[in-house]
Amino acid sequence: MALDRIQIREVGEVREIRKDIAKVTGLGRCMNGEMLDFTPHARGMVVGFDEQAADVVLLGRVEDVRVGSRALSRLEPFSMPAGDGYLGRIVNALALPLDGGPEIGPDAFVPLFREAPGVLDRVPISRVFETGILSIDSTIPIGRGQRELIIGDRMTGKTTIAVDAILNQRGKDVVCIYCCIGRAYSSLRRVVETLKFRGALDYTIVVAATGSVCSGEQYLAPYTAAALGEHFMDAGRDVFIVFDDLTKHAWAYRQMSLLLERPPGRECYPGDIFYLHSQLMERAGQMTPELGGGSMTFFPIVDTLQGDVTGFIPSNLISMTDGQIYMDTTLFNSGFRPAIDLSLSVSRIGNKVQTPVMRRLSAMLRLEYVQYHEMLKKTRFTAAVSDDQRERLRPGEVLTQLFTQDGNSPYPIATQLCFLYALRERLLDKFGTAHIQRFKHEFINFLRQHSPDLIGVLEHQGELTPDHKAHLAECLDRFYEQTVGDL
Repeated sequence: MALDRIQIREVGEVREIRKDIAKVTGLGRCMNGEMLDFTPHARGMVVGFDEQAADVVLLGRVEDVRVGSRALSRLEPFSMPAGDGYLGRIVNALALPLDGGPEIGPDAFVPLFREAPGVLDRVPISRVFETGILSIDSTIPIGRGQRELIIGDRMTGKTTIAVDAILNQRGKDVVCIYCCIGRAYSSLRRVVETLKFRGALDYTIVVAATGSVCSGEQYLAPYTAAALGEHFMDAGRDVFIVFDDLTKHAWAYRQMSLLLERPPGRECYPGDIFYLHSQLMERAGQMTPELGGGSMTFFPIVDTLQGDVTGFIPSNLISMTDGQIYMDTTLFNSGFRPAIDLSLSVSRIGNKVQTPVMRRLSAMLRLEYVQYHEMLKKTRFTAAVSDDQRERLRPGEVLTQLFTQDGNSPYPIATQLCFLYALRERLLDKFGTAHIQRFKHEFINFLRQHSPDLIGVLEHQGELTPDHKAHLAECLDRFYEQTVGDL
């Protein structure tokens, strides 16, 4: 037998088990982050050690591991398989398929806890990331390589925004990864069915660690998603990752730390919880051309309690991301979707990633929206609204109707620019509030039939000439006569 095929592996023994944590003796050469094999379906990762034993978090079928079980050391850091074969598949935190499909042949193995790229490995973010949501793309522009936090109470549409952003990447050569952490299986199933129905699963990888799996897998899931994304980023591709959600991830790590008897801190979280998430967030960015020019964009999601953004985990994530999209419960309950509070939402990249035409059309749009809502609050305390006040409120009403958008219905950039042109030129003032919704659903198809060249200009995000603007106004008049005028 060839000597180069001989593998030397340490063999340890499980001495104690506490839920998902095992004490293993006999591993004198172990290291943090090392992978252990217990059975073909049960693994572990070393998360600490002393002179007597190693602390191991159990992964996979943890019920197969008992006191006295053998643990085989690999003497290498935890790594994950990655490759194009994972596109369109649903995998667990160990990158093993969960969808009943065939085994996935990896193109490479990537480290799970790779060091984030340095400053010299990055370039400033300059390319826009289009979510397909008008209120975000126009007032909270996001760039490729950015980390944009989605924050809000439960059941306010946070996941819907992230899924819409995935749907909008169709045909744009962006690899999307949806990472489910600690959520219910029914929630994961709805997301997967939406992606399948809209044809988005073909360019998406789903990393699933639902609330029914062990805390170790919930802890590893976001790092698995980041490692898979780094494989594509290193190949020069653009990657978009959704972490849904990091509140559950923090809970899983808190549970692990308490079982490991580590000193608890604020809200019983361990002292390194900030490092845990900042280490993950730093892996996003836009790489230099010498490193392939790829990018990774992160949409981490975090829950708040009764709108309190000063909670420990939410405030941590706000400080380590490049902006946040704040979802408001009051707006959601009033029927405004997506329920984004533009007064509290921000993108620290700013409008420098927007195209010139989008930058011009969306200038002051956010301020106008916020001022409209402030004015609307004041009118609620008056017995009657004067004609002057009603005239001043009218543009804000139109803007609010344009910002109202159904879930799983992202707008192409041509549609967004068309809406903003019509808004800026005051071409929608004659439409009633109810008819603006009909305009949003039907006008683009009307425009494609009667003015395809205008659609072409909008799709390439070019400036409209005076002739184009006149033609757009003419098309709006004809559309108004054929729809609203007939009522």
